[in-house]
Amino acid sequence: MTTESTSKKPSRGVKTTVILVVAFIAVIVSGFVYVMTKPRVMSEGAMRASGLFLFERVRDVGEFSLVADDGKPFGPADLKGKWSLLFFGFTYCPDVCPTTLALLSQFYSKIPPEFAEDTQIILVSVDPGRDTPEKLHDYVHYFNPEFRGVTGEFMALQKFATAVNSPFTKVPGGGDNYQVEHSGNVVLMNPDGYYIGFFKSPLTLENLSKTYESVRRAH
Repeated sequence: MTTESTSKKPSRGVKTTVILVVAFIAVIVSGFVYVMTKPRVMSEGAMRASGLFLFERVRDVGEFSLVADDGKPFGPADLKGKWSLLFFGFTYCPDVCPTTLALLSQFYSKIPPEFAEDTQIILVSVDPGRDTPEKLHDYVHYFNPEFRGVTGEFMALQKFATAVNSPFTKVPGGGDNYQVEHSGNVVLMNPDGYYIGFFKSPLTLENLSKTYESVRRAH
């Protein structure tokens, strides 16, 4: 009896030790996998190197009164409750605008659904003389039905564009087919309606996606 009992104790002890070691290894491996697969938040320097420039302090763009592509008023309240990406362009733009909007449509479909739900992409017209709300509506919806367009009186648009560092100017000459010089950057505003930074042109889908997702995870 005594001999048999004594011989079994080391066996149970070895089994217990093996179980504990296996459990410990499983915890370590799980932790490693979690760290490796967890989305990382980029540093400010890394985001800047990838084209996103964030300000040290948010900027209030003040009051403004514009018109959305559905004909309804568009003001500060329309920039609250969602993250907003604003691109300043126009429907007669021959190259930069359609290229950028096509890229933004790809970007919008690529970001995680939980981020897309409260993200709005807006084309702000720099050509109020030709870009009616109806024309803007058809134009932005061609690229993505979720996009919005905004126009308004020239001085109101100029004031708003200046507030977010996106000045524009009409190119002299050209008659009815005139062009408008404008920034290729994309303005980023937070759900409080504050201007917090911009994606610098030229844009790439990879950089736009990874920097935006990093900002969202950090906030």
